[in-house]
Amino acid sequence: MLKEFKQFALRGNVIDMAVGIIIGVAFSGIVNSLVADMLMPPLGLLFGYDFSNLFITLKQGSVAAGPYATLADAKKAAAVTLNYGVFVNTVVNFIIVAFSMFFLISGVKKLWVEPAPPPAPATKECPYCASTVSAKATRCPHCTSAIS
Repeated sequence: MLKEFKQFALRGNVIDMAVGIIIGVAFSGIVNSLVADMLMPPLGLLFGYDFSNLFITLKQGSVAAGPYATLADAKKAAAVTLNYGVFVNTVVNFIIVAFSMFFLISGVKKLWVEPAPPPAPATKECPYCASTVSAKATRCPHCTSAIS
């Protein structure tokens, strides 16, 4: 059983998949930083508020009563909140990852375009008289034999 597992784990496809997953996780970290640190602050400035601090208090905190200025204050007070601003950040993050993967995959597909299959031959050889005949012919014009 250990030998079978070793053969499975060291197969090329499994290692390639592991490398892809690790790169995907690293890419996710980059995109998270792009959204949180580069895109959302200007959008927050444009709209007049920080998206990550948009929330609705469902239940006041047991430590301190609201209203809470930030999501961090609400969490510190142990309030139950609906964090729709964090959801907006996550949706923007997903859209960026989806577009990035779309462009990455379409670019890779353009690099690895499969060559067109060669055209069908225009002629064939008669198996009886070895004459060259049209590929569409069903009878040899030289020996009149039926050919397929």
